[in-house]
Amino acid sequence: MFQMRWRTILPQQCVLLVTCLLINLEAVPIDIDKTKVQGEPHVEGAKIETPDTGLYYDEYLKQVIDVLETDKHFREKLQTADIEEIKSGKLSKELDLVSHHVRTRLDELKRQEVARLRMLIKAKMDSFQDTGVDHQALLKQFEHLNHQNPETFESKDLDMLIKAATSDLENYDKTRHDEFKKYEMLKEHERREYLKTLNEEKRREEESKYEEMKKKHGDHPKVNHPGSKDQLKEVWEESDGLDPNDFNPKTFFKLHDVNNDGFLDEQELEALFTKELEKVYDPKNEEDDMVEMEEERLRMREHVMNEIDINKDRLVTLHEFLKSTEKKEFLEPDSWETLDQQQVFTEEELKEFETHILQQEDELQKKAENLQRQKEELQRQHDQLQAQKQELQQVMEQRKLQQGSSLSGPAGELKFQPPGEHQIGNAQNHLAGDQPLPPGHIPVQETAAGSDHVQIHP
Repeated sequence: MFQMRWRTILPQQCVLLVTCLLINLEAVPIDIDKTKVQGEPHVEGAKIETPDTGLYYDEYLKQVIDVLETDKHFREKLQTADIEEIKSGKLSKELDLVSHHVRTRLDELKRQEVARLRMLIKAKMDSFQDTGVDHQALLKQFEHLNHQNPETFESKDLDMLIKAATSDLENYDKTRHDEFKKYEMLKEHERREYLKTLNEEKRREEESKYEEMKKKHGDHPKVNHPGSKDQLKEVWEESDGLDPNDFNPKTFFKLHDVNNDGFLDEQELEALFTKELEKVYDPKNEEDDMVEMEEERLRMREHVMNEIDINKDRLVTLHEFLKSTEKKEFLEPDSWETLDQQQVFTEEELKEFETHILQQEDELQKKAENLQRQKEELQRQHDQLQAQKQELQQVMEQRKLQQGSSLSGPAGELKFQPPGEHQIGNAQNHLAGDQPLPPGHIPVQETAAGSDHVQIHP
């Protein structure tokens, strides 16, 4: 089944990376009775945990942030830098002025990251039983560090890290949308394939059930336009527990700036849409798909960002938020169309997707047949070796039996003749020959004296 990661990764733009480097900005002072607000109060001085970016170099990114954050000079420069200076690499040059301790620690982090990447490359190459891996050449595929200098962290490394994070995270939402479309097409493909296995009566029953579930899912309360006054007032009343007649945009911003950094980031914005999503999706209902709910949340957040985020840095400042409340769309928004009211894919896209699936299945089938042939050949070679082994064992056993038979007598006793006796017997046979002795002739036997007996010369 098509698998996707949802809500375990929150895409953050390069600016969020920079924001994590900033010290806690002084928030606009707002008088508010916190006793009326539900939930735990913000603890001053508490460490703000940076959200997972979902990048394969996420840990390295966070470690670099933590180290740079300790340098006073760099923090001061960062406070006065604008987004374009950061993206252009101008801020990276300030790295030359940070303390020696910070530079040393950054060098260590880079060496560790290079070692990690080399280990991953080696593991990948070993899986293909490849030899002679050129790690330096393969490191070129990683664009978040300068592979030509694996020992020290330079301003170029910081520049590459910021640009790589910017590029990767800008494409993250698009990747999520593409994955969701594939997920929906796969669902429809599997549904149609299942219908083909049914008879006419069962098929009509399934089609009727499908249409009924679609109708049931679409029967939900009105969904407020994301970012509109009605939507925010609903959060103010139901989530914050405040009087809707006392709604104040500035106070609302302060309440939902959870980490108190002076911005509403993507994560904080998406949290505002939970009440709206609960009107449409319920995990207990068979007709409600939670994957679709997360796609709906993503669409809402993108819409609000497009409406409010003036400088397109994917962070909403108090100024931008207040400016959005002055627009006509804030007071009189258009109706919001949920996913069930939109066409996620066309029939042409579905056919193309199914063609791709068939090609993949065909390739997998060919690989499976090839593996089966290899398995059969290996089995044949194994059987042949086993037969040779058994034949060799039989030959060895026969030889042992033959050797044992030649050394034993009729009763199975071991035959043994001393060498001297063997020689004398041969000599006597030689003198006597094969002729029988004449009658009355007594063969002369050698006695201990041996002087009157026939001597046998060699």
